[in-house]
Formats: sequence, C-alpha cells, structure tokens
Amino acid sequence: MKVLIGIITRNRASLLPKAIQSALDQDFPQKEVAVLDIASTDETPSIQGSFPQVHWERLEERVGIPESRNRLMSKTDATYFLSLDDDAWFLRRDEISLGAGFLEANPDFAAVAYDILLPGDKPTLGRGQPRECAIFVGCGHMLRLSDAASIGYYAKNPTVYGGSEEMDLGLRLFGNGKKTIFLPGVHVWHERSATGRNIQEQFSHNLCNEFVFKVRRWPVPDVFLAVSYRLFSLLAFAVRRGRVKAYFKGMALFLGAFPKVIPSRVPLSRASLRSFMRLKRLGPY
Repeated sequence: MKVLIGIITRNRASLLPKAIQSALDQDFPQKEVAVLDIASTDETPSIQGSFPQVHWERLEERVGIPESRNRLMSKTDATYFLSLDDDAWFLRRDEISLGAGFLEANPDFAAVAYDILLPGDKPTLGRGQPRECAIFVGCGHMLRLSDAASIGYYAKNPTVYGGSEEMDLGLRLFGNGKKTIFLPGVHVWHERSATGRNIQEQFSHNLCNEFVFKVRRWPVPDVFLAVSYRLFSLLAFAVRRGRVKAYFKGMALFLGAFPKVIPSRVPLSRASLRSFMRLKRLGPY
C-alpha cells in the first residue's frame, strides 16, 4: 500500500519547507509527497529545487481547496491520501504508519482524524485509545481513496476559501456506511499562519460555503431550521468581531450561488443526519 501526502500551498514560502520535510521524515516506507502550488506570488516556486524527491505541480489560476485535493487524489495510484496543510507538520515520525495501519486493518473506516495541535496547546505524549468520530480537520487527515472516489471525492465550493468541505465529505461517507477514526495523541501541528489569509474574505467565503453545505445535505424540514439558526448566530458573531460587512458579502455570495447549488442537492435521511450529529457532539471536533 502507498500513501500520497498532498500539500496544497499558496504564498507560504516561509513555512512550506517545514511541512515538506516533516512529510519526508515519516517512517512509512511507501510514501509519495506532492505539492500543488495554487498560483503563489511569493518565493514558493524557488523551493522546488530544494526537494527533488517531491512531485511538484503549479496552477496559474487560483482554485478552491476541494478542487485542489480532488486533483491530487484522482491522479495517484496510492491507496491512501494524507492531506497536510502548508502551515502544518508532523511532530513524530510514525503518524502516517499509525493512520495507514489502522485503515488497513479496519475496512469499515474510510478516514483518519489526526489530533490537531494549535499554538498554545501542549502536546500529550501518550497515545490514547482510538475512537470513532464524525469529522476530521482539513490540515491533517487521511482518506481511503477508494471510498473517497466512490462518493465523488470532495464537493466543489462556490468560493476559493474552504469551509465545511471536510464535514460534507465526512457526512457523505457516514451516509455511505463508512466511519472516521480519531487517534488521540497522534498529532499534526497546525501553525494557523495568517500569511496568505484575508480574514474578512475568508469569513465571507466560509459563511457562503456553510450554507451551501446545509442546502445540499440537510433534509426537509431540517434545512430550514439549520439555515435560519445560522443566519442569526453568524450575524451575532460578525457584530462581535467587526465582520458585519463580510457577513453580508458572504450572504450575497450564497444567494448568487443558490441557483447552481439546488441541482447538486443530495440530502441524507433524517435518521442518518441525526446519528451523525449525535456522534459529532461527542467530539473531538
């Protein structure tokens, strides 16, 4: 079995080498590292020469996270895909071995949620007992590629920033009878760098994509309740954080995308959705 470690990058030249090196240092023997540069305008292209063993691809136009991951996943012969952000890295050398080993031994599981650490967190050195969870975090997760392919990989978002794509994929896998495992203590560090981020624009895009996700997957009448609740809770958040303008921009993006979203609507059953949400409330994410 082979694991493809995919790193999608944009304007993170100062952090990208650390992410690449941490992937190369993993003790899993059958691994391939691929970097997809999404139209970076900084020194990112010059890094390629320092890592000749890494497959490198560059796009001249900016595309979204789901399309970028799908591009990497659909072009490989690997068994598993490990998504690592360009501002994230492994803390030990066995994280891929543990994730791939679990999926290999448990075919009813399709995804691994790594234990994500953020600045200020203190890593727990001990590894806990794996437990089922609902969703994984984009900066560090592993997918069984045959299961991801069977549901069409990630659903495309209307905007280039991410938002709800991991929950959407996890929900669809769950509805297809596949599960996600959380590995406590098997860490991926996420620096959460502000470099390359426009926080206001990101909020607008996240808001739009969250509503698109709910319209696509929530059954009637739950979709109306879920969207109504988030309309007011996100507005309250925007007022507190000084993002009111970004809130209304996000709503405008959603309304503009709505006619194209409706044909892609494939909701889960109410029973499946409720089971998924009960599992999500148990954490860790």
